[in-house]
Amino acid sequence: MKKFIPYGRQFIDKDDINAVLEVLKSDFITQGEKTKEFEKALSEYVGAKYAVVFNSGTSALHSAYFALGLKENDKFITTPMSFAATSNAALYLGAKPIFVDIKEETGNINEEEIEKHITKDTKLISVVHYAGHSVDMEQVKDIAQKYNLKVVEDACHALGGEYKNEKIGNLKYSDVAVFSFHPVKHITTGEGGAVVTNDKNIYEKLLMFKNHGITKEKEKFKNNPDGDWYYEMQFLGYNYRMTDIQASLGISQLKKLDSFIEKRRYIAKRYNEAFKDNPYFDIPTEKDYALHAYHLYPIRLKDKKRKKVIFEKLRKKGLGVQVHYIPIYFHPYYQKLGYKKGLCKIAEDFYAKEISLPIYPAMKEEDIEYVIKKVLKAFK
Repeated sequence: MKKFIPYGRQFIDKDDINAVLEVLKSDFITQGEKTKEFEKALSEYVGAKYAVVFNSGTSALHSAYFALGLKENDKFITTPMSFAATSNAALYLGAKPIFVDIKEETGNINEEEIEKHITKDTKLISVVHYAGHSVDMEQVKDIAQKYNLKVVEDACHALGGEYKNEKIGNLKYSDVAVFSFHPVKHITTGEGGAVVTNDKNIYEKLLMFKNHGITKEKEKFKNNPDGDWYYEMQFLGYNYRMTDIQASLGISQLKKLDSFIEKRRYIAKRYNEAFKDNPYFDIPTEKDYALHAYHLYPIRLKDKKRKKVIFEKLRKKGLGVQVHYIPIYFHPYYQKLGYKKGLCKIAEDFYAKEISLPIYPAMKEEDIEYVIKKVLKAFK
């Protein structure tokens, strides 16, 4: 069988399997206590007061934008260098994304460019910690405070990463942080996501939004209850709940997160040593304010005309390389909304150069060596 090394994949062990089996044998496989247990463990890990888990990172983003009051005709600042969900989740609410260009060395939004795009209709800034490297959040917070804007950290790449020696998600510089538990991310629940916040009002809105906009808490009722069975739907929410099956897997995975980050950083170090000073591509950087979580290991080709040939060569050699990302506004749907190519020139150039190499905790030493060998050979 031909060797194949994907760009990312989950790591599941016996402890994970046993945790799921325990829930499957219990009375509650959804809406039980495991989701609350997972939320508590997650909030403690990142240093936030509250966490709410969801059935995907996308639903977590949608819920976060809603809880922050984003609505129709509002504008928000974000990056084009992300998966479409970062801006899609706000389109669901009728808001309009304003794309700001990136810094090539990190792939993150250019903090110096944010302020010039703010108008009276701007309500929030949604930054993405691209590949697991933190945005310079202190700069973002200063801008947000100046214009009274909310701040969302799309930290779906960055669980376990750090900014200025503190965990991403501790909310020192933002109102909410959002995580994803897709199998290629740092921990997995199959599909899943979470929002963390220190604001009780945001927390309570998140809980209701993921459950159809319904509350069962008597002190929040707007009408007089008919009896103990009574509940109220107070706004239009969604069924974004995570099951206890998924949460049990998340609890087990979270216990291994630090070791997962350590392995990702080890692989990145091996790549850095093997690829430094090579004449064909640039390797990722790590700023002094960040501890990179390395969800991705993106290289940038010096000759972007070779990208398609190199990509195909690597795929033929069994490397499941990928590209992160097609600028969001390149997609036909966004083109129909009026966005044009040429909007963010650095992001577009980054896309033309970028290829993501395999990096995940289950990689063996022989896999790392194989990637290094095949990558270097592909350019010759």
